[in-house]
Amino acid sequence: MRKDRLDGTGIAALLGVTALLAANQVIVKITTAGLQPVFFAGARSALAVLFVWGWMVWKGRAPRYTPGTLGPGLLIGAVFAVEFLCLFMALDLTTVSRAAIIFYSMPVWLGLAAHFGLPGERLTKVRALGLLLAFCGTAWAILDRGSSGGQGSLAGDLYALVGAFGWAGTAFIARRPRMAAVGPEMQLLWMVAVSAPMLLIVAPAFGPFLRAVEPMHWVWLVFQAGVVVAGGFISWLWLLSRYPAATVASFSFLTPIFSLTLGWLLMGEHLGWSILGAGGLVAAGIILINRR
Repeated sequence: MRKDRLDGTGIAALLGVTALLAANQVIVKITTAGLQPVFFAGARSALAVLFVWGWMVWKGRAPRYTPGTLGPGLLIGAVFAVEFLCLFMALDLTTVSRAAIIFYSMPVWLGLAAHFGLPGERLTKVRALGLLLAFCGTAWAILDRGSSGGQGSLAGDLYALVGAFGWAGTAFIARRPRMAAVGPEMQLLWMVAVSAPMLLIVAPAFGPFLRAVEPMHWVWLVFQAGVVVAGGFISWLWLLSRYPAATVASFSFLTPIFSLTLGWLLMGEHLGWSILGAGGLVAAGIILINRR
């Protein structure tokens, strides 16, 4: 049943998903030391097909094709492939903190798309101000080249921005009538089933599949497919199907805050005033977007 605002269940679920996705940024950064990023993304999608299919069968909702969803299904899968090609390349080239702030500008782009393309989700002046603050934080993170103590990369930052466009695109397509009707599990199955071959086909263009691979890298690959994709993304899509898209998306602004902390604690990343200021603008955007 759709709701017009977040309740306690929605807030708890969103906090859990955002914390998982923040940890996921660090896991991807660690794993790309052993697995080439695009190959990693494609292998993750291929494994996730098995996990998502098994989940649906176990829940008594075996996958089945719904007439009229071929075009939207192929589209959402292709956009999903672009999203994660860009995110994994971003995390390979730049810091967790920079990639997270830029990638999680997604609610800006989704909010704009929802304003024009989703009924009942028009921007108010206050929410528009929140999106503007978040946009400024994203621009600040990209333009201030010294905010990561020399650890950042313009190419990585731009990959993260295109990935944010891709994430907004998948969320928007998931809310359109044809895909919304099939439910979150089937939406995700389309995403991973279409993106897996696309990513694996283009992966050779990005270098050798294996780097300094260690057994733990394969463990993280399976964790990504089973927990992050099958668990976290199904939860995210369920939240999108139940609560207003822009409100759900705005909570993803918490993830860069978590990612900043984890990048500093676990990866030793430099947190200068600029990157903290950019994160602060993003946090302010959350408050304004979610004001009644």
